[in-house]
Amino acid sequence: MADSPSMPFTPQQAMEFMQKMWNPLGVPIPGFMPPTAPGVAPGAAPLPNPMAMFTTLDPAEIDKKIGELKVIENWLAMSQNFMEMSIKTLELQKASLEALRAGVSTRAPAEQSKKKSKTTKESE
Repeated sequence: MADSPSMPFTPQQAMEFMQKMWNPLGVPIPGFMPPTAPGVAPGAAPLPNPMAMFTTLDPAEIDKKIGELKVIENWLAMSQNFMEMSIKTLELQKASLEALRAGVSTRAPAEQSKKKSKTTKESE
């Protein structure tokens, strides 16, 4: 632990914690350096596997991946439509509340003027 009470842990400990949280199996992630032992200079960053760009040349696997991505695309489109519908519903609710408040505020002075005219007629 760090000696400073303002920092409960060092940046290196924070990096180690994040690595353990996001990568519990310890599989090397391209571009993310594994934590090094204290006093040891960090090595060069591992290069990503160039074959990762060309995962398969099998048309069936490619069709399967296309199908999976289309399912994700449809789910995202549905989520976007749901979000737009929620926004429009809230906008309509806001407009109706504003209309009700506007109607009440215009009605209140009219009722007050009627009450004043009734009291003035009664006093005459």
